[in-house]
Formats: sequence, structure tokens, C-alpha cells
Amino acid sequence: MELETQRLLLRPWAESDAQRLYEYARDPRVGPVAGWHAHTSVENSLSIIRQVLSVPETYAVCLKPSRDPIGCVGLTIGKASNLKLSEQEGEIGYWLGVPFWGQGLIPEACQAVITHAFVDLQLETLWCGYFDGNIKSKRVQEKCGFSYHHTIPNLLWQLTGDIRTEHVTCLPKEVWLQLHPEL
Repeated sequence: MELETQRLLLRPWAESDAQRLYEYARDPRVGPVAGWHAHTSVENSLSIIRQVLSVPETYAVCLKPSRDPIGCVGLTIGKASNLKLSEQEGEIGYWLGVPFWGQGLIPEACQAVITHAFVDLQLETLWCGYFDGNIKSKRVQEKCGFSYHHTIPNLLWQLTGDIRTEHVTCLPKEVWLQLHPEL
């Protein structure tokens, strides 16, 4: 499935995206703050595409008209989430290559996924989280209508093997509908 916004195409990841993925995911300003290690090679990026990014509801964020990925946005539903959600709930995660920061692209991509989650998938609640110090991610969540819900201190983050503090935000469908009366 593909989703479109005014400036973006959200599409499934392909193995042919490995070089482009590596170009942005190797930057240490991207992955570590989001909870994953910077990519070490094109082969590492290819492995990530095969093992992580090829799951349903995970999208390469591409500028139109190019189909080249510049970031990622994904929706994890139910028990597959780190937050152990019900099957009527989902968790959104995202990242964007550094050259594209500050242009409002990830909020735009997230809004498309949020609409898809509530309208097409009929989810009731969406969740999102950010680690201490990731102010950019916090701002994305605020722009998309998420509100602070709780904090998880002293969380052992398996992907990086370190202890973190995660702040969790929430967006119920009824709140989203109030923000988007046109739907």
C-alpha cells in the first residue's frame, strides 16, 4: 500500500533502497536518539530492510516525484508494539535524514499514517514515544495532536543495550476527530 500527501509518497521499502537508507541511517544524529545504532554499511542497511523495515505498515518516506527514501514512518499494531497494546491500538515511530530536518516533512508523513490508522484500519488509540533529550521527536508528536500520557524511567532499551527514559504520548481517535472535523 502507498499513501500520499502534498509533498510525500509513503511506500513499502525495497531491497534496492539499501544504498539510500545507508546514506541517511549512518549519521549518528539519526538512529541513536531514536533508539537504534547508526548503520555501518550498505549490507547492514539491506539486512535492516529485510528484517525490520519490510513488515506491514512500515513506509519509506519519499519526496515527490522521486521514489527515493529520505526517512521512515511506521505503525505497529497491538502486541507487536513495545508498549504491549490492544489490537485496537497502534504505535507510530519515525525518523528522517538530517538534510531534510526542519521542513515539516515528518509531521506531514505522520498525519497520513494517523489518518490511515483511524479511517482505514479503524484503530481507536495511537501512541508514540520519545527518549529524554529528543526534542525534535517531542515536537512532531505535539504538532500531530499527541498529548503526554506517562514516563517510563530506567528502561533497558534492547536495541542499544542502554538505560533510557521514555516519554509516552497518546492520541485517541475522538480527539483526532475534533482536530479534523472535515473528516
